[in-house]
Amino acid sequence: MSGGETQEQRRAQDLRLRFQALHEIVHAAREKLNRNTWDYLIGGTETETTLKRNRASLDAVAFRPRVLRDMRKVDVGATVMGHKMRLPICLAPIGSLESFDDEGGVAAMRAASEFGCALMLSSVSTIPLEDVAKAGEGFKIAMLYKRGDDAFLDAYVERAVAAGYDAFCLTVDSANYSRRERDIANRFVKPWRTGGGADWQAALNWTDIERYKKRYDLPIVLKGIATKEDAHIAVEHGVDMVYVSNHGGRQLDHGLGAMQVLPEVVEAVAGRAAVAIDGGFSRGTDIVKAIAMGADLVGVGRMLCYGLAAGGSAGVVRMLELLEEETTLALGLLGATSYAGINPSMLTNAAPVDPPHVMSAFPLLRRRDHTY
Repeated sequence: MSGGETQEQRRAQDLRLRFQALHEIVHAAREKLNRNTWDYLIGGTETETTLKRNRASLDAVAFRPRVLRDMRKVDVGATVMGHKMRLPICLAPIGSLESFDDEGGVAAMRAASEFGCALMLSSVSTIPLEDVAKAGEGFKIAMLYKRGDDAFLDAYVERAVAAGYDAFCLTVDSANYSRRERDIANRFVKPWRTGGGADWQAALNWTDIERYKKRYDLPIVLKGIATKEDAHIAVEHGVDMVYVSNHGGRQLDHGLGAMQVLPEVVEAVAGRAAVAIDGGFSRGTDIVKAIAMGADLVGVGRMLCYGLAAGGSAGVVRMLELLEEETTLALGLLGATSYAGINPSMLTNAAPVDPPHVMSAFPLLRRRDHTY
């Protein structure tokens, strides 16, 4: 080890040399994870149509680049809800991050802090939210499945406030738990799913949002909005961030791809709240497309887990570095020095060139002798 170089710095440098492209991180994750965990990660519900439409809706957007502009300095940073970020990325809430790395949310928070992006922590975790908060600084959001009465919710919010979380999120697209047939076919009973409190989650409604806004100052995010109608109701209730999501294609089958929904949600919100989106986002070009259509923040869930499985906290940082490089190149080649220079006129519809799949963003994986 060279003079003054820490073990963590050495590991980060090793991963930069090992992982030169995002598909290499995905492959390393597949090599490490067992079939049950891998299928839980990449799978969707029933026919996986919604999952495929997430990628199809991204691939159906093409760029209209502008040229002969000075592109020597390109800034891919952003400020979201008052938080300055190196890249407008949120490490999205995935249940049981400990399945991908023993440190789970602690590793994710450390990576988000080191790189400079947001973390949204799922309540489905064996590591307390307080321990995760201590792992790093930066924009962090506590996400809850409401598995109890109002006192249950209040206790979790109060813990999040005390631990220094910057916002609170309720997942709203999970009134019922879906049939994820990869898990069923594997007879995989997820150890982190107790089934307790499901009726409370099913009963979640707009009255709960009204109650929250009256009781707490902590900004609230609703994750799982999929129509302009619900986006409009959300901003009428004072929601601070409307999060477009179909749970990565893991809840309602035969839904629209997230990017198909984004324009109508942006129109309905009309600047009255921040807008986030997830669902198949895997490349820097995906991020640019979402921002051009009006999103403020892009969530990456599966990408987070690939990074964790491939290299723990350092693997997530490396994944984010590659996304940053891709985003910088995409902006510069599009003819914009920042997100302020992009808009829907730089996008157009086009037919996807590959069949949509959870891995269709990584065509070089086809060269390997593995089923993804």
